[in-house]
Amino acid sequence: MANMKLQPARHAPTSDSEPRHIGILAYPGVALLDAVGPLEVFAAANIILAERKPPSAKAYHVEVWSEHVGAIDGSCGVSLNATRSIATVAPFELDTLIVAGAPGIDNPASRPCVDWLRQTTGGIRRVGGICTGVFLLAEAGLLDGCRAVTHWAFCDELARRYPAIQVEADPIFLRDGRFYTTAGMTAGMDLALALVQDDLGRDVALAAARLMVLFLKRPGGQSQFSAHLAAQFDGDGPIGELQRWILDHLSSDLTIEALAQRVHMSPRNFVRNFEREAGAPPGVFVERARLDAARRALEDDEYQIETIARHCGFTSAEILRRLFQRRLGVSPTAYRKRFRSTH
Repeated sequence: MANMKLQPARHAPTSDSEPRHIGILAYPGVALLDAVGPLEVFAAANIILAERKPPSAKAYHVEVWSEHVGAIDGSCGVSLNATRSIATVAPFELDTLIVAGAPGIDNPASRPCVDWLRQTTGGIRRVGGICTGVFLLAEAGLLDGCRAVTHWAFCDELARRYPAIQVEADPIFLRDGRFYTTAGMTAGMDLALALVQDDLGRDVALAAARLMVLFLKRPGGQSQFSAHLAAQFDGDGPIGELQRWILDHLSSDLTIEALAQRVHMSPRNFVRNFEREAGAPPGVFVERARLDAARRALEDDEYQIETIARHCGFTSAEILRRLFQRRLGVSPTAYRKRFRSTH
């Protein structure tokens, strides 16, 4: 839950208060986990409250909202049932609205939801977007001037399409004012747990996390799950050939001067050409390539971290550890435990 500062709990339900109304906004082609994951977290919080002695009233009433009442075809072929229609209900009923995402970012079926978001969400206390659901909030103009995150694979596209949004690629989720945005599908559950903590306190949120076998606060950011080396090697020119050579020679001298010499350019001209064709400065590309190689080695091999560092071109294991902590938010040892392949 990087970069997320929650506010003190407000209007926490008591035994004689009304539950908060939570709306999950969905549409044909929706990713079911985006919708069902947060729903289950709020349901778990209700279970925890009901099992207290004396029992507490449920804190949340959750419904699926859509353009029409009835079955919504999900992206996986399973339907979700919407019980409320955005055309016939007032948004002021809602305390919190969560917009689910879909596998892609250009789903025509989401258009009515975008129009509704633009026109009628001003009175809702909290509005969140899960994964690519963030694109619906962005298209509605709700995130202009805000910090936001989405799935790592779509952060660049979010920034390109909506330059008024300050896109941050690493957090699991972010809050900016009343708007919440998250990374991938399961990050919706991270966000829901944070909202439960905001509403009901850490003990209820922790108990709900334990019930669902989840982290209350997931270690690190989403970079630990992403494919860092995004460069494409489609070109046959000297820069493209050099990129491929770098990947095969990570333990070589990969300074700007040495690389420039390989392609017979001056260092200044080399840096300019490399950044234009690769989309990143040579130093950044080399660091990402070495980091990706170290990640793969930690996932698949049994070598000591010192050996992996040397094979990937790091001068010491300590430098590798610092890079992992800075870029991924976890140590190499923790990363290996989390993603180690089984044979």
